[in-house]
Amino acid sequence: MPYKVFFVEDEVLTREGIRDNVNWQAYGFEFCGEAGDGEMALPLIKMAKPDVLITDIKMPFMDGLQLCKIVRERLPWIKVIILSGHDEFEYAQEAIKLGVTEYLLKPVTEQDLHQVLQRMAVQLAEEKREQETLHKLQTEIEENRATLRERFLLKLMMGGVSSGDAVEQGQSLGLDLIARCYRVAILKTELGDRSEQFDYDEYRQVQNFVANLVVNNPDIFLVKKDWGELVLMMKGNAPEFIEDEFQVLLEHVRQVVNTTRYHLVVGAGAPVRRIGELYQSFVEALVRLQGNTPEDRNRSNPAVAREELLKLDKTAVERFLRLGSKDGLEEFFNGYLDPISATALQSDLIKNYIFCDFVQAAAKLVNELGGDLNQVIPELNSLESILGEMKTIAQLKEQAQQILISALAYRDSQTGSQYTGLIHQAKEYMERHYMAPDFTLNQVAELVNLSPSHFSVVFSRQVGETFKEYLTDIRIKKAKELLRTTSLRSTDIAFMVGYNDPHYFSTVFKKNTGHSPSLFRLQSQP
Repeated sequence: MPYKVFFVEDEVLTREGIRDNVNWQAYGFEFCGEAGDGEMALPLIKMAKPDVLITDIKMPFMDGLQLCKIVRERLPWIKVIILSGHDEFEYAQEAIKLGVTEYLLKPVTEQDLHQVLQRMAVQLAEEKREQETLHKLQTEIEENRATLRERFLLKLMMGGVSSGDAVEQGQSLGLDLIARCYRVAILKTELGDRSEQFDYDEYRQVQNFVANLVVNNPDIFLVKKDWGELVLMMKGNAPEFIEDEFQVLLEHVRQVVNTTRYHLVVGAGAPVRRIGELYQSFVEALVRLQGNTPEDRNRSNPAVAREELLKLDKTAVERFLRLGSKDGLEEFFNGYLDPISATALQSDLIKNYIFCDFVQAAAKLVNELGGDLNQVIPELNSLESILGEMKTIAQLKEQAQQILISALAYRDSQTGSQYTGLIHQAKEYMERHYMAPDFTLNQVAELVNLSPSHFSVVFSRQVGETFKEYLTDIRIKKAKELLRTTSLRSTDIAFMVGYNDPHYFSTVFKKNTGHSPSLFRLQSQP
């Protein structure tokens, strides 16, 4: 496509001579317009949007320098060639200030203009290539940024990001996550008649409609998780506000879906107050999505399911992942499910909740150790299909064990001999500072240059006890020594081993030894 040239010259003969005698096409140009002064030229230039402006300096009404100044401000991409009959420094100096590309003295020959146009064509072509490259890079960056946002949001909803890191990482990706409450919902479009042919364009119509609805809403974040499945993470100042906004959005989406061969299946989690609790809403949304078919609704009673799930020790999975091994997985799994009745375990709702708890605990551990969730636990990207196919306890066990084994293997790969010196340093520091009542894990983590969550996992794995258990053991051992070898009161001993509250010290001591401090002292005497 040729570049466009506009010519401004008050001398008619000069203007027509240059217009008619220059071979514009030979250098890749098209003559797109002319005017006799700057004032007449401006509206024509605005319409034509030329790539190059050739203008005389001395003209009535508005001279060439005034015209250049206005063009530079309003149409800065235009290259300007000045023609002047004045070989005076101030004209050239002013032209340079205005960013004029070329300055030619009259009389201008065809050869002079051809040389200038040739240089101009090369410059314009180079700039065009640079702009195309820049545009391509910007597009790639934006696409990568969108992908990173989706991965981050999915990781966040799986409990794989701490609250502090979530706010900081979200900010770097242009996401403002700070709010008073949050909620996750999943929208899935399915063919009303499964025997019909899937139409990708029809499906994309629905997906793009939802994306356009939320693109300018700073309180709703969209993740395209699987085919036909969209995850919405909503935030707001109150649960009621989020609910109202969700229902309005849902109504718009249903209106569009109802015009197609598809129907909408919705799974919405309950509102939560903290970013760190988002996974609870996400898991609930996933489970409800699975339970929103007629047959699932008939089989599962949400009230009964909730009552049964309260019997589970939700911290047991995290403890096993920190301290357990692959060999103990079978025993742990069976023991974990013991409180749930055999009848309740037939419920898809309960199986789905239990499975998602395993996934969330594994994701949390891998994230704390700095792992890539997509690599260590690739099942995260197909949770919905796994839940849909998981119908028996044996299938639940198989899928859960596969994920837990991956997490355990990654944990072991990260907590090997490289941490031996670090743990030794931590233990020595604890031996010297256990008597401080305000002594915390964070202090030791800072000493060994690990994040508190990472250090907690490493310490538990290497030592076989949690940080708190190990610290308590040090304090109780020291208290037993003082009770045996001194006549100090147990109240004084409590303060000496790091307890501000003597009653709490007595409780902890009895829990760990089976006796109160006073009874322990009596039994220790000969």
